[in-house]
Amino acid sequence: MSQENVETALAAIKAWTRRDVEALLSLLDPKVEWHPAFQTLLGGEAAVYRGHDGVRELMRDTDEFASAVEPVVSEVHDLGDRIAAVGQLAIRGRESGVEIESPMGVVADFRKGKMLCVRTYLDRTETLEAVGLRDG
Repeated sequence: MSQENVETALAAIKAWTRRDVEALLSLLDPKVEWHPAFQTLLGGEAAVYRGHDGVRELMRDTDEFASAVEPVVSEVHDLGDRIAAVGQLAIRGRESGVEIESPMGVVADFRKGKMLCVRTYLDRTETLEAVGLRDG
């Protein structure tokens, strides 16, 4: 099942990039918890979004301040019922047009083939340490 989890996580990242909320929700457990980190990059406060309605709210909140959010995954670690992915994140501000690039990471826990908990990070080392891996 773990390779399927990797494929699900990558499909979710692609759905996020396309802003295809229905495709994204099809990959998420109805009781998903999403802990996004990029809001703090833009001076906002950390938040947790719960359930499919919460993820819809997250997408709306993101669309309010960003005209583009483009994650690019460079490596994925298959950890059974959990994956860790790291790469780069580019965000373009909706009003300012300013582009910000940052390292990014995603840790996702799975239940029955669906993402149950998603945590994002703005640091490769922090992402890997969150799942007990060493950077380097």
